[in-house]
Order: sequence, then C-alpha cells, then structure tokens
Amino acid sequence: MGSQTLLDNANEMKARAYVPYSGFPVGAALITGSGKVYTGCNIENAAYPVSCCAERVAIFNAISDGEYTFTEMAVAADTERPVPPCGSCRQVMSEFFDHDTVIYLTNNNNETKPVTVDDLLPFSFQSDDMDK
Repeated sequence: MGSQTLLDNANEMKARAYVPYSGFPVGAALITGSGKVYTGCNIENAAYPVSCCAERVAIFNAISDGEYTFTEMAVAADTERPVPPCGSCRQVMSEFFDHDTVIYLTNNNNETKPVTVDDLLPFSFQSDDMDK
C-alpha cells in the first residue's frame, strides 16, 4: 500500500470524527506488519480528559485485534501546517512503533510531512527505563 492510499484513508476518517466541542476533526490510518489497515478518528466528550485522539483510536483498534507490529501511519487534519500529534499520542507511538516508523502528517492543502517516531519524540520514556 502506498503512502497516498494511507493518507486517503486518514482523510476519509476525518469525516467520521465526533468533535462537537472543538470542531477540530482528525483522522488516522496505520498499516500493521501483516498488511492490515486500521483507522481512527478523534472522539470528544464533554469531560475533555476522556476524549481520545484519532491516532490512539487507530493504534488501540489494531492492538485490540491482536496486531502489535506497525509499519507506517498517516494523520490528517484541517490545519495550515501538516498536523503534529499531541504528546499523549507521541508517547503511545513510542511504545508500539519502532523508532524509525514513518508517520505521514498532512493538512487541508494536502501538504505532507513524513516524520519518524524519533523525530516526534526524541529521548522518549521507554519501557526499558522501568527496569530495576
């Protein structure tokens, strides 16, 4: 699957976002090691802390289906610059993605910026840091 198809899937998911409070729809799509595509959109709640971003919805959908290997991801939003993931999403990506996994960020002008997990979250907290 090419990056454009992944970006198209992420853009399609924006339309499914539930964003009555922020009005800021985000869509995400990722490919697993087995080649399966998982998608997600952001889902808001009046109690903001229980809302969930599109990136984490896609990742958690894959994990709940038994997929733990990811090859690339796309994230789309109606922004001026290619949309950067929030800190919570970056931390989840660092837990489940390899350091060099490519994430394609895009905006409302179809400009795309490919980045890696290490680009997004250098010197991240890792599970190895918890070893005693």
